[in-house]
Amino acid sequence: MGLGERLSIVVSDSVTIAKRNIIKIRRVPDVLIFSTLSPIMFVLLFAYVFGSAIQVPGMEGGYREFLIAGIFAQTVVFGSSFTGAGLAEDMQKGIIDRFRSLPMAPSAVLVGRTVSDVVINVVSLAVMSLTGLLVGWRIRGSFFDAVLAYILLLLFAYAVSWIMAVVGLLVRAPEVFNNASFMVMFPLTFLANTFVPMNNLPAVLKLFAEWNPVSALTQATRELFGNTSPLVPVSDAWSMQHPVATTLIWVVVILVVFVPLALRQYKRTVSR
Repeated sequence: MGLGERLSIVVSDSVTIAKRNIIKIRRVPDVLIFSTLSPIMFVLLFAYVFGSAIQVPGMEGGYREFLIAGIFAQTVVFGSSFTGAGLAEDMQKGIIDRFRSLPMAPSAVLVGRTVSDVVINVVSLAVMSLTGLLVGWRIRGSFFDAVLAYILLLLFAYAVSWIMAVVGLLVRAPEVFNNASFMVMFPLTFLANTFVPMNNLPAVLKLFAEWNPVSALTQATRELFGNTSPLVPVSDAWSMQHPVATTLIWVVVILVVFVPLALRQYKRTVSR
C-alpha cells in the first residue's frame, strides 16, 4: 500500500471519528453548556470583583478590555482538556478496544478526537466574544487582524489538545485526569499576563511568564484585537516583542513533540 493510499485512509477514518465525537456532543449538550459557563464565570468574577482593584491606564475600555484576551487564552487551554477527558473515558468504557477490532488506522482515534474538540473551542470563543461585548470589550484593530487572532487561538488550542491527549492516555480513570490536567493548565494560565500585567511579578516568575506560551498567545491576541495601552509597557523579552511569531513557534514545537508522544503512548495503552 502506497503512502498516498495510507494517508487517505487515515484522513477518512479520522473524519469518521470526528463525526462520532461531534454527534456525541450534540446528544449530551451538558458538556458544551458547562464548558462555556466556566469562562463566563471567570469574566464576571474578574471584571466585576477583582477588576475594580486592578488599574490599566490608557485603555479606553479599562481593565475589562485588557482582560478579555486573557480569558480567550484561558478558554482555549481549558477547552483542550476535553481531548484528554474523552480519551480517558473511552478507555474506561472499552470503546477504544472496540475501535481496535475495526479495520481502521490507529492514529485516526487521536486525530479525530483532537479535530472534533476544535468545534467546542469555536463555540466557546463565540460565546466568550458575545460575553465580552456585553461587559465592554471592543475590537479596535482591523477585521483581518481580528480573524487572525481567532485563527491563532484555535491553532494553539489544537496544539495543546495533543498535550492533553498524552495526559489522558497516561491516567487510568477520567476522575484522575481532571486533577492531573489542572497541574498543567493552572500554572500556564495564571503565571502569565492573562489577568494582570506581568511588570510587577517577582523576577523568577516574570521570566517564566515572559516565555510562557500562554503569555505569547495573550499578548498576540491583545495586539491583534487592538486592546493594548501605550501606558502599559510590554516586556523587552523577544517573546513579548514578537508574540505572533512566538505563538506560532510554540504551536509547531508542541505538535512536533507531543504528536509522536501521544501516538506512542496510545500504542502502549491499548496493548496493556
